[in-house]
Amino acid sequence: RGPMISGSAPAPGSGGLRCVCFVGVLFDVDGVLLRGGSVIPAARRALRKLVDQNQSFLFPVVFVTNAGSCLRRHKAQQLSHLLDVQIAPEQVVLSHSPLHMMETFHNKCVLVSGQGPVTQIAHTLGFQKVVTMEELSEQHPLLDMVDHSRRPTSTPSSSRILPQIQAIILFGEPIRWETNLQLIVDVLLTNGRPGCVYDTRLSAQMPVLACNMDLLWMAEAPSPRFGHGMFLLCLESIYRKLTGRRLEYEAVLGKPSLFTYQYAEQLLRQQNQNHKLSTIYAVGDNLMTDIYGANLYNRYLAKHHTDTMSDTKLVAQGTGTPVPVVEEFAFAAQCRSILVCTGVYNPQSPLPGDQNVSETMLHGQNDLKVEPDLVEPSHMVEDVEAAVDLMLQQESPNT
Repeated sequence: RGPMISGSAPAPGSGGLRCVCFVGVLFDVDGVLLRGGSVIPAARRALRKLVDQNQSFLFPVVFVTNAGSCLRRHKAQQLSHLLDVQIAPEQVVLSHSPLHMMETFHNKCVLVSGQGPVTQIAHTLGFQKVVTMEELSEQHPLLDMVDHSRRPTSTPSSSRILPQIQAIILFGEPIRWETNLQLIVDVLLTNGRPGCVYDTRLSAQMPVLACNMDLLWMAEAPSPRFGHGMFLLCLESIYRKLTGRRLEYEAVLGKPSLFTYQYAEQLLRQQNQNHKLSTIYAVGDNLMTDIYGANLYNRYLAKHHTDTMSDTKLVAQGTGTPVPVVEEFAFAAQCRSILVCTGVYNPQSPLPGDQNVSETMLHGQNDLKVEPDLVEPSHMVEDVEAAVDLMLQQESPNT
């Protein structure tokens, strides 16, 4: 695969980021550092090798997770507590974090789906008019009829009249899938007026912004658990069945979206006194999100460096919709993917073939080209400690 670029990052114990680094690191969380609420043993050892005696990181480090059911600062606090290292909110990218840059939607009335403080999350990201599934169900109590025990015996009156919904934000897998699927479809097929009759012939589909495409993720269970990608798969299937058309996404965020990696690189540069990096290492456990995304971003970086166009635009994967990038942003030279075997990826299973890759990747990314070489990691190691050892060896001035 060719020689690695040797960086000038300081050796362990030399004082953290007092000097400019050439290397940045992106860590996935679930399956790499944690499994559910438990710390993977190699995680603390790995991070100790990346901090100096003052607990400052030796390299710019960002934790990029497809989780999205919490606020950024709360995720930073959780990781700091579990991993015994100080992690700032600015070092955390959640699946929904780049939404704060999509200002054209901030003044629209949006319906949000997911878990946790979804209203607070939306407001933090800049959305001003937010409607939750609970509020929609309260306003239209006759829509959610799957659970017989929760069916209304009378029609309650609501003091709040909800405005027409103009966009849908899918933050992550909800608790009651049947309720969310029903109400989202109701909103889509009535152009934001779920109390009306379906119109399957609508000329334009309401914008849908989806975060986190993981089909599976690794918790404490022996096998991976369903992720938000499974929910999206259900939604897409229902929508196609009812309309004969595929569900289109205005934007799909979270790994493997290019927008997410570009956003993460901006955070790495902020830690690096706004100096350009040469190499980004991306450590993950999922071929379909972590490795695919890092390799896709590496391809984007290579194209960027050979492209002479002055007005470069980045596409949020899954839509073909251009998302503006920071002007005059100097991108890294390359992004190297490192696969660990402590999460979703099982080293006992063969790498997926062309057909399996296609079936797995197309669940929520209609315009995503599936190529087997994009799920081939630059390196494969046992765990995150081995990944850190590899990075330190590759970037040592003596190598």
